[in-house]
Amino acid sequence: MENLIDDLIKLAFAEDIGDGDHTTLCCIPEDAMGKSKLLIKEEGILAGVEMAQRIFKDFDPDLKMEIFISDGTPVKPGDVAFTVEGKVRSLLQTERLMLNVMQRMSGIATVTNKYVKRLEGLHTKVLDTRKTTPGLRMIEKAAVKIGGGENHRIGLFDMILLKDNHIDFAGGIENAIHRAKNYLKEKGKDLKIEIEVRDMDELEEVMRIGGIDRIMLDNFTPELTRKAVERIGGKYETESSGGITFDTIRDYAECGVDFISVGALTHSVKGLDMSFKAC
Repeated sequence: MENLIDDLIKLAFAEDIGDGDHTTLCCIPEDAMGKSKLLIKEEGILAGVEMAQRIFKDFDPDLKMEIFISDGTPVKPGDVAFTVEGKVRSLLQTERLMLNVMQRMSGIATVTNKYVKRLEGLHTKVLDTRKTTPGLRMIEKAAVKIGGGENHRIGLFDMILLKDNHIDFAGGIENAIHRAKNYLKEKGKDLKIEIEVRDMDELEEVMRIGGIDRIMLDNFTPELTRKAVERIGGKYETESSGGITFDTIRDYAECGVDFISVGALTHSVKGLDMSFKAC
């Protein structure tokens, strides 16, 4: 998946610089040297330092970066995460991409960390979803990990997740499960199978059929979740999903589910405030 990061960096520079950063080119001499610092302006969890390294190196291998704060570290206003020294033109042309990536990743890591702390003392893990910004999935999911969360599947290729539409189009739960198992056997693939259930009747059908690894309890109330977890009895992994908020997530975790997936970790996060200033 590393090639996706390389492609992202190339595309980001192409859309930002185009045929040249004419503002920088017109007023900064080519041989001008300088130094800039990443200044933190808001409390949170820092994420994206490693990505920043890649961005600077890809654009100008001669830029020298000195790191003071690493990914996953709590930060506060006034902290300096790193400095970068080299051609001023390079510092100015990499500034916005680096900030966009780091602010986004730090915002996701910060929110994820809050959810993770909300579940302290419980075995339940916080999962992300595929509700990510197109093209940015790899770095957004990396930010979830930095914040202490866990990644669900990366995409449609690394796990089978039989959701309501798949089940309905396949003609029911039994058809969907059997087709999934036959497909994996025919293709020689070893992928986990997760299936979504919408009520206790569907759960009973899944328990009767079996052959899966994880059951997603979609839009269940905490009361129904507790009942479902008891019914499953540890035979399969369990995941709660659907409309779960920061205020309600612990209620679901206390029901004993193994995982809770939260789309809000990535789909509507505010970036962490920071700036890249000359020093």
